[in-house]
Amino acid sequence: MVEEKKGSPKGESIYLAIGFLRRPHGVNGEIIMDLHTDFPDRIKPGRKVYIGEDHASYTIGSARVHGTGLLVKLRGSDSPEAAGRFRNQWVYVKSSEVPALPDGKIYKHQLIGLTVTTDEGGKLGVLHEVLETGANDVYVVLKEDGREILLPAIPDVILQVNMEDKTMIVHLIEGLV
Repeated sequence: MVEEKKGSPKGESIYLAIGFLRRPHGVNGEIIMDLHTDFPDRIKPGRKVYIGEDHASYTIGSARVHGTGLLVKLRGSDSPEAAGRFRNQWVYVKSSEVPALPDGKIYKHQLIGLTVTTDEGGKLGVLHEVLETGANDVYVVLKEDGREILLPAIPDVILQVNMEDKTMIVHLIEGLV
């Protein structure tokens, strides 16, 4: 029996969603993009992005604020028909191409793979996924037996994150496990 490995193969890029393309706007090849990033100012002309599940590479030609999102134009997309082929697709950047954050700050994707232990010293498992919810993020911890534990990313639960040791110490509130 061959064991199925989960996650990205070694060396494969991690793609981070920064937006979702809706529909063409106007006659010059612009398309409406919903924002899914804390750094919309980084979406500017010359920025390389990857579109769709196949992560096809494109370069942003222009970007401007439109309501709560942006109007973006990809280089080579000069008509509504050309922009329309990108409709209802995610826009990504490579994690290796995002700027470093100030000391003490980390991107959410960097938490994936941390070993999670309780403040009493017991190993819970490995942080498998970060779910973004309305109130606060939820960390999905995968136990060795395959079960999942959902931990709210709040200060009462997440006590310490040590990126050097790749560990997270949590306090379990009654009813979490």
